[in-house]
Amino acid sequence: MTELKGALIGCGFFAINQMHAWNDVRGAGIVAICDRDPERLKIVGDQFGIDRRYGDAEALFADGGFDFVDIATTVQSHRFLVELAAANKVPAICQKPFAKTLSDAKAMVEACRNAGIPLMVHENFRWQTPIQAVRKALDADAIGTPFWGRFSFRSAYDVFSGQPYLAEGERFIIEDLGIHTLDIARYILGDVRSVTARTKRVNPRIKGEDVATILLDHENDATSVVDVSYATRLSREPFPETLIELDGSEGTIRLTQGYGLEITNAKGTTTTDVSPKLLSWASRPWHNIQESVYAIEQHWVDQLERGAEHSTSGADNLKTFALVEAAYDSAARGQTIDVGAILR
Repeated sequence: MTELKGALIGCGFFAINQMHAWNDVRGAGIVAICDRDPERLKIVGDQFGIDRRYGDAEALFADGGFDFVDIATTVQSHRFLVELAAANKVPAICQKPFAKTLSDAKAMVEACRNAGIPLMVHENFRWQTPIQAVRKALDADAIGTPFWGRFSFRSAYDVFSGQPYLAEGERFIIEDLGIHTLDIARYILGDVRSVTARTKRVNPRIKGEDVATILLDHENDATSVVDVSYATRLSREPFPETLIELDGSEGTIRLTQGYGLEITNAKGTTTTDVSPKLLSWASRPWHNIQESVYAIEQHWVDQLERGAEHSTSGADNLKTFALVEAAYDSAARGQTIDVGAILR
């Protein structure tokens, strides 16, 4: 397999994880980086031995010499950069949130479709080892047909110290964290018909909501609750674990704090440790997310080699993006929102 050459745009907080993961991925490596901040460009370039460094994305694309681009910037620049990749016919990975609006997201997907290039959204939570274990248990018919679920991420972890911009936006937890949890709900229980949501701001030092409770009516008639909070103090801090409860026609699944997978059915109850690996460059408690970054990047390369669509393709992510928009709309209006109407 010929190694693919990649370029990374954006050398901020989370991009360090992406660069480490690219070093581990089979069949690809980063050969160029781009950031408007010269200091960040130097730090990342020196740390990872990247000589090709750009302060301007158009100059990066003009020079070329890479097979794909990993866009790790904030949401304001995503549409411009994805459309720039499409114009240059370079396959693209885009960080989440995918776009500022659903109309922007649709335009980005259309641009890449017209250019004939793959577009994947870096929606890595579904690639976490414990989430994959839940999916595999369902696929093995461990609990029959699931009819109810809960996907929970409740924490008091200080995410603002590393990403201070999160405190400044009018939107916060649904857009930044809930999008992951909603995507997990879709991945596990299927697409969603309608959304009912309630939000709250507990922390007075931020502008957006830091608590959200979302009821999902799935197209297969299953019901689930997505609840996320950065205002929940617990005796054992669970960050950054997503906890899952599933009830099925033949049993139950519980993904518990500490990465225990408990399955109860007619055979009894089994509990399995589904902890993520602690990669050489990872650190606790982030190792769960860090391993999933490696997993989604490896998936990107493998699917490019096969010429197959990616699990979190741009087109697929429109359905998750619609859930985010529906949740905000529902919370603002106090009504249940038809997801199909948003996507049309």
